[in-house]
Amino acid sequence: QVQLVESGGGLVQAGGSLRLSCAASRSIFSINVVNWYRQAPGKQRELVATVTSGGSANYTDSVKGRFTISRDGAMNTVYLQMNSLKPEDTAIYYCNARLPPFGFWGQGTQVTVSS
Repeated sequence: QVQLVESGGGLVQAGGSLRLSCAASRSIFSINVVNWYRQAPGKQRELVATVTSGGSANYTDSVKGRFTISRDGAMNTVYLQMNSLKPEDTAIYYCNARLPPFGFWGQGTQVTVSS
């Protein structure tokens, strides 16, 4: 089991940057996969970025080259650095941890990008 707490959301102008944090209650290296999802109003939840326990990262096409997922083992935290933000990035961003057969979610953090 793991508890996740996201932070770092806020309001930013288009072209700006934010860094989201996902603090875990256990070593992040013991978690098979950590994901960042987002959900915009009226839309389905979308997988944005993934990092495995081995450090492999993947991104959805719409954020490639703009977002970077990273880990800090000492802090048990996974980050999502978001640069060149666009209004279409506006959503609630959720951290998700996969510990098969279970998945755990944080409470989410709101990101709003103004044009």
